[in-house]
Amino acid sequence: MSPETSAERVRHRGSAAAKDRAARAARTARQAGQAGQPPAGERDAAGPPGRPAATRTRWGRARRVLAVLFAVIVVALLLNHARSIDYSAVLAALRALPLHAVLTAAGLALASHALYATFDLVGRRHTGHRLKTLQVLGVTFVSYVFNLNLGAIVGGVAVRYRLYARLGLDLATTSQVLVLSLMTNWLGYAAVAGGLLLSSPPELPAAWALGGTGLRFAGLGLCLGAVGYVVLCFLAQRGEGREGREGREGREGREGHLRRSWRVRGHEVHLPSGPLALLQLALASANWLLIGAVVHALLQGRADYPGVLGVLLLAAVAGVVTHVPAGLGVLEAVFVMLLAQRVGEAPLLAALLAYRAVYYLAPLALAAGLFAWIEMRPRRRAGGGAAG
Repeated sequence: MSPETSAERVRHRGSAAAKDRAARAARTARQAGQAGQPPAGERDAAGPPGRPAATRTRWGRARRVLAVLFAVIVVALLLNHARSIDYSAVLAALRALPLHAVLTAAGLALASHALYATFDLVGRRHTGHRLKTLQVLGVTFVSYVFNLNLGAIVGGVAVRYRLYARLGLDLATTSQVLVLSLMTNWLGYAAVAGGLLLSSPPELPAAWALGGTGLRFAGLGLCLGAVGYVVLCFLAQRGEGREGREGREGREGREGHLRRSWRVRGHEVHLPSGPLALLQLALASANWLLIGAVVHALLQGRADYPGVLGVLLLAAVAGVVTHVPAGLGVLEAVFVMLLAQRVGEAPLLAALLAYRAVYYLAPLALAAGLFAWIEMRPRRRAGGGAAG
């Protein structure tokens, strides 16, 4: 067989595959038109069907107003409580922290940051992009630290997009990596918080309406959510396997199979495989347990580990709801409210200040230097996307 004949056959096969893809897209557009719906791209631009734009706008404004009111209330409570703090006692307790406790907390913090940096490696495995392991670890570490200190929009999102763009990763792949990393973090949160609420719910103030039974129901819901996500990934993977691995196009929701992809802000986001979902669960759960261990080490046994971890998990949610950068003041308020009577206010605040130093500020100095180094390097052309 001549080389010319082989080349012609390859071209014919490629042309046939392209025609097949075009035909499938045309059928999808016709079906959407017959159902009275615009094509997928137009539906995404217009927003979810059945919900008027005016309703979405009003709900968005209401959410922003409620978030601002909640933040104002929290800040007012913090300022009111700040007047009663004995700062000299807090400083004395901070100076009295033993060096071994600080070093133990610093080691645990280092382990937590190193573990979180692997989250985007899960995204690399899922998307198949070609960036090097050290590059991915560096971007994830910088983004996480900036997220902790400056907030999610600046740190977790904007910095990640910028650094990946400088390394040549395309926007669509970066979006998938980002969404998968967020899903990993909160999947672990749901598993750890759910298990803790079921086994050892924290002691809440008597004035709070949510008692032990309510906390256990909340824990059950979180556990079911985490397990449901993993099961969904396995079922979607099995459904896809029946049709054979036909590339990314085969994942876009064939009839008769579980949907494995969604559009998030105009980009396709695909569920990972079942084994990757289990890896997400293990990594993120271990990370939350490490963060709780950092605070527990600095408290030097004044409170049991499950109690410290439970308060930390509540403080994390409060920080997200208030949108306060670094949860500044919110973290301390939740801990003081739930643990001050058992630990003492001065030792507790001293431990939290040390926690901020070893988990937030020290990594920030390193992350800022790494960010500057990446920024000074020549920008790479886009080409590190998913392998085709």
